[in-house]
Amino acid sequence: MNGTYLTSSFRDKDRVKALGARWDPAKRQWYVPDGLALSPFSEWLPAGGVEPPSPSTALISPELEPGGSRSLSAAPRGIPLSQLLVGVAAAVSQAFRSGVWTLVEVVDTRVRNGHVYLEISERDAKGVVVAKASAAIWASTASRILPEFERATGAQIGPGIKLLVRAKPVFKPQFGFSIELDAIDPDYTLGDLEARKREIRERLQRESLFELNRQLPSPWDYYRVLVVAPEGGAGLGDFQAEARRLENLGICQFLYVHSRFQGDGAAGEIRMELLGAVERLGHEGVELDAVAIIRGGGAINDMAWLNDYALVRAVCELEVPVLTGIGHERDNTLLDEVANVRFDTPSKVIAGIERVILQRAQEAKGLYADVIRDTTRAMDTARRTVVQSFTAIESGARQELARSRTEASELLSGVNLQAAQTIRVASENTERQMNDVRRLAAGQVAQAKREVPARLAEIRADARQTLQMARAGIEAERSFIFDRAVADVRYMADAAARTFEDTATLAQKTLADARTNTQALMREIAGQGPAKTLGRGFALVRDQNGHAVTSATSTETQITIQFRDGQRSAQLKPKDKP
Repeated sequence: MNGTYLTSSFRDKDRVKALGARWDPAKRQWYVPDGLALSPFSEWLPAGGVEPPSPSTALISPELEPGGSRSLSAAPRGIPLSQLLVGVAAAVSQAFRSGVWTLVEVVDTRVRNGHVYLEISERDAKGVVVAKASAAIWASTASRILPEFERATGAQIGPGIKLLVRAKPVFKPQFGFSIELDAIDPDYTLGDLEARKREIRERLQRESLFELNRQLPSPWDYYRVLVVAPEGGAGLGDFQAEARRLENLGICQFLYVHSRFQGDGAAGEIRMELLGAVERLGHEGVELDAVAIIRGGGAINDMAWLNDYALVRAVCELEVPVLTGIGHERDNTLLDEVANVRFDTPSKVIAGIERVILQRAQEAKGLYADVIRDTTRAMDTARRTVVQSFTAIESGARQELARSRTEASELLSGVNLQAAQTIRVASENTERQMNDVRRLAAGQVAQAKREVPARLAEIRADARQTLQMARAGIEAERSFIFDRAVADVRYMADAAARTFEDTATLAQKTLADARTNTQALMREIAGQGPAKTLGRGFALVRDQNGHAVTSATSTETQITIQFRDGQRSAQLKPKDKP
């Protein structure tokens, strides 16, 4: 193997390899192949090795005479390109023997074989790029400085981040100009990110916008939530795993819009998607209870894209409470600071929503139990009142009937007694008159027999006439007595019948009033029953035995869900272990 061997250490292997050196496994040493300039390897050349040409010598063309005129006798020729570039490399190395602390903004990063290759730039106040270069952090350096930087700042080297780095310009004949980075100041990056947040925060406070969304009342319950998240993100998956369960039960509806959450233009895209969705839903008459802005975890500089004035102002001015679950606990974004409620992760956002819904359900359950208890109490009271009223009415009716029967019996007894007395008096009077008639007739007959037989016929005629008149009088008196008795009996019977009718009518009216009051009370009780609660979107879950299921940890698998207009059967899946 022909070439110049180097005295490089193990930690310099990546650098010498990148410059074109090769490895000799037999000697276990790096060497520069013949034909490759040695200038870039000057720091690893052995003592007495080939010295690189000075920049002034390397850049003087041999075609020119000292006076500056071209030699006519010499054939036209020039120096090799490698010699020219070696001179440039030597000049750059001479000018920058050590690194210089430089402010840069990362445009792009690539990692290959542990080396980190960057594209860095500088922008003016208007955002116009005024300088741009390629840079590299060799693997041995990257493994040392990047973990320290990430540990100190929580940020990762990526597009858009501003850094204070120690940069050493390097020119290599084969690879051209680049900058090697060997140190990063984390305090500058933290200060830049915090300064940007502080500037936006103070501006919103001056405009009296900072507290607007935070001052909105937190949602009392959740029926419809707009979710803004990056499509396919892990945080969105965790959120949807629980959200689908609420949607399947018909408890809450989630509407999703997607946007990038990092990179140039991400904040504008989030704002456009958010405001567009809110406006579109407003035109459709859809009322939102909250807006959830969620994403999975990330580095601080990934979150820095969300610290945008226009986006944060849009959230402040939103008339719907905003919930944030940006997926980080180490630091807050401005969206977290202005949001109505801030959560650490998307999973905690859906957990918070579930907690509020569960609280409202428990309150509704308690109110439902109160309604059932009050309804049962009112029904018991009404039942006792109806029973008491019915008992009183029945007792009163029986008393009235008994009294009427007693009065009718007394009246009938009085009529019978009066009729008997009248008949007895009439009989006695008739008997006395008959006796008088017999005596008078006998006296007259005797007198007639004694006085004049001729008067016998007259006496007989008079007696016969008197007897007929007496019989007619007796007959008339007897008819009168019987007619009077029959009339009195009929009057008493009519009075008793009217009394019975009045009693029955009063009893029927009392029963009808009690029935009407009972039906009205039952309608009022039924109107305050569980049907109205079911009509507001709640459902009653029962197991196979008809018992209420009140816990998500229930071991029941087959359930019945009672809705406002019917019931459906469902099957519970086993709960995932935490």
